[in-house]
Amino acid sequence: MTSVFAQGVNIFAEELNPPPFSGIGEIISYILPNLYILAGIILFLLLIGGGFVFILNAGKGQKEGMAQAQKAISTALIGFIIIIGSYWLIQIISFITGVEILTPPAIFG
Repeated sequence: MTSVFAQGVNIFAEELNPPPFSGIGEIISYILPNLYILAGIILFLLLIGGGFVFILNAGKGQKEGMAQAQKAISTALIGFIIIIGSYWLIQIISFITGVEILTPPAIFG
């Protein structure tokens, strides 16, 4: 049996260092998908929190608290519609121009 060691491997090779961004388009391509994920998480938390507060206030019979919770849920749903609309607008622009906006270029190769 022969032993294999990583003597010939250079872990500080240039291919592991990401290239600098070549333009604003690449920066946007890296940021936008993460913003959609963050917006989805915030939407989820607002819906769960608003529903929880609505249920608590409904059990106590507090109309003001229920109205605030309903407003939070409505705002979250309006935000969801805006997020979906912006996503599809970007998809349409990407289709028309042929530029992949939401697909970031590969860093490692």
